[in-house]
Amino acid sequence: MIGSGIYIVDADIARGTDSPALYLGAWIITGVMTLIGALSYGELAAMMPKAGGQYVYLRESMGPLWGFLFGWTLFLVIQNGTIAAVCVAFGKFLGVFFPSVSATHWLWHIAHVPAWHLGPMVLGNMEIGVNTANLTGILVVGLLAIANIFGVQLGALIQNVFTSAKAIALAALILLAFTVGVNVSAWQANFAHGHFWRNAGWHSLHAVQVGVGGPTAWVNLLVILAVVQVGSLFSADAWNNITFTAGEVKNPQRNLPLSLALGTGFVIAVYFLVSLGYLLVLPMHGDPQGVTALARGIQHAADDRVATAVLGQIFHSGGAMLMAGAILISTFGCANGMTLAGARVYYAMSQDGLFFKSAGKLHPRYKTPVAALLVQGGWTMLLCVSGSYSQLLDYIIFAELIFYILTIASLFVLRVKRPDAPRPYKAFGYPVLPALYIVMAAWICVVLLRYKPQYTWPGLALVILGIPVYLFWSRGAADRA
Repeated sequence: MIGSGIYIVDADIARGTDSPALYLGAWIITGVMTLIGALSYGELAAMMPKAGGQYVYLRESMGPLWGFLFGWTLFLVIQNGTIAAVCVAFGKFLGVFFPSVSATHWLWHIAHVPAWHLGPMVLGNMEIGVNTANLTGILVVGLLAIANIFGVQLGALIQNVFTSAKAIALAALILLAFTVGVNVSAWQANFAHGHFWRNAGWHSLHAVQVGVGGPTAWVNLLVILAVVQVGSLFSADAWNNITFTAGEVKNPQRNLPLSLALGTGFVIAVYFLVSLGYLLVLPMHGDPQGVTALARGIQHAADDRVATAVLGQIFHSGGAMLMAGAILISTFGCANGMTLAGARVYYAMSQDGLFFKSAGKLHPRYKTPVAALLVQGGWTMLLCVSGSYSQLLDYIIFAELIFYILTIASLFVLRVKRPDAPRPYKAFGYPVLPALYIVMAAWICVVLLRYKPQYTWPGLALVILGIPVYLFWSRGAADRA
């Protein structure tokens, strides 16, 4: 779960909410939704502890088409686009220590794709080729794919080391922000004299640009809190990845629900404390032309790198290097975890005849899905070179919310279809909390459709493109049968 998002997205959330209370409220909503999702998935994970996780749940409850559409979108964008993004981010932040590693240091510039408008979307406007930053990302993708071939134990060892390191790094950031980093002017601006609740009333209106280059709409707090979830939900995503590896988890009926609840709860608590720490060090509002981090505030942190601005304010020198080191640790660990988990979905799809046949085979010695790892790595490397992953990532939250809604709805479906199936763990708060998640996620989808169509229609298009692919694969599976 912990990648580079928590270090960056707070600037956009602060600009959207324009209120310290709503800024933290956005993270509370993300936390509530993610925890409910994790607690709900726990029942499905314990009931069906098989490789593929969410793909299996959708297949068994909604039918093979919905399972495939999830796996298709996961492969095309959700998993591999995210791996590409965090691996290239690794390269960019490595450039803090080695300036020759840069997105502008081209080794092979293939082409510039100009921007063009398609309804609410802006496509193109990207550079295709190999620079030292995305070459670093490609090498990391390859390294992690190979490492995970040599057994789940090696992948888990890498994950444990980097998870511990990034947790320590975030703990240090929180400790610094709550102690030596507390700034009197930030406190006065964010918390004193009623400033905390500024622009947070029911009658307060917030500006939202509709689409790309569209008109400005003035919306209430329920709408703006839904709009800014694009950033916070993305930062908290990947909480479901443990379910993909269910076939290799010891005592999955116990450990999968426990992992979902404890792991997600830990990360959400850390994210909230980090965001609160930002408010203790920097004022929310600032001057976009300000020279210092304090003058620019959270909303206008240079390149939206709020965490870097916070450490720069605390240490004045060396802060950028410390933050770059923390992000290198976070991105490497995040990419490894997603590499390990994602390949298990494609393995499960292949077992059903809905993916390349070779992806459904395990290494005779290491018992890992070698072909699935290699296909996943190859597509991710292509995304790194294409430069398109950043646009693809804009589209995934809406598509993911649809699949999360469907998967949690599976709880209700399976309680009816399979009432006597063993359920070692039953979803906490069922049916109220799962229903609450569906309502909250559906509201966010409706708001994004209305006010941020650039994040929604492309995601829907990517999902729908999977239907003819499913028909092709399923026909082939039927012929082989």
